[in-house]
Amino acid sequence: METNGHEHVIEVTDLRRVYGGGFEAVRGITFSVRRGEIFALLGTNGAGKTSTVELLEGLAEPAGGRVRVLGHDPYTDRAAVRPRTGVMLQEGGFPSELTVAETARMWAGCVSGARPPAEVLALVGLEAKAGTRVKQLSGGQRRRLDLALALLGDPEVLFLDEPSTGLDAEGRRATWELVSALRDGGTTVLLTTHYLEEAENLADRLAIMHEGRIATTGTPAEVTAAEPSRISFELPDGYFVGDLPPLGELGVTGHETDGRTVRLRTRELQRTATGLLMWAAQARVELRRLDVRSASLEEAFLGIARKASAEQAGKRTAKECAA
Repeated sequence: METNGHEHVIEVTDLRRVYGGGFEAVRGITFSVRRGEIFALLGTNGAGKTSTVELLEGLAEPAGGRVRVLGHDPYTDRAAVRPRTGVMLQEGGFPSELTVAETARMWAGCVSGARPPAEVLALVGLEAKAGTRVKQLSGGQRRRLDLALALLGDPEVLFLDEPSTGLDAEGRRATWELVSALRDGGTTVLLTTHYLEEAENLADRLAIMHEGRIATTGTPAEVTAAEPSRISFELPDGYFVGDLPPLGELGVTGHETDGRTVRLRTRELQRTATGLLMWAAQARVELRRLDVRSASLEEAFLGIARKASAEQAGKRTAKECAA
């Protein structure tokens, strides 16, 4: 399928996954991923992220709906899809007695057109650990080995399940740079992560899942725009909130005070900040500890989770009342 010149290499339509006992982990989700973009799948524990990714990887058959990866069903056409994809699971489970280089060579033997193992080990910064046994690696080093093996086949589509878990700050940044470089080279990346900063830095688009459904999707900027921006400052000596311009006229949607500190919420950040600073200039006062910031992805994530939980609770209450 072509949309605005961008091929959708991953297409998910009304996808469902049901486990034994009737638990529905994925409840009819729909989204697509374009070639050469990074798409992040976010959600709290149990939201259905990993269950969804496993269906995209062809590890299980959907209970309903449709999945296409590179134009194929990843479960029934696994032979056509698997050589063109790379998968980094949450836990690799490699033989602990093998060295890093031996593990990479072993894995390369299972991959069509594998890149030289030394090349991918260098990509993830493990060349100095080539002779080290897997059992002697730190948790972060094991994650880098997982990533190296996912890259052996030079995949067109790369699935990353919690790629930076266990990495220190330097390792996380290096992984982000590598993933961005892969995207710039044309690789399509779908990742799940608990690090919202990671999604905010990497993702071209994202979806937030909650209880097996997609609560929202869009670019990070579009998703965060759903939450109000914030301005906080200390009132000048001798002034009170009532001395400020009418907050409604400044576009303020809500406010709190904590002693002399005032916190404003607004969906028109520039208008509110401009009006507030003009008032301060005219009054010849200083707004100490002034902090002006747009909503973060974390705030949007928590707001969406709270809203989705409240909606689900309301539906359950309505059903109970109807019964």
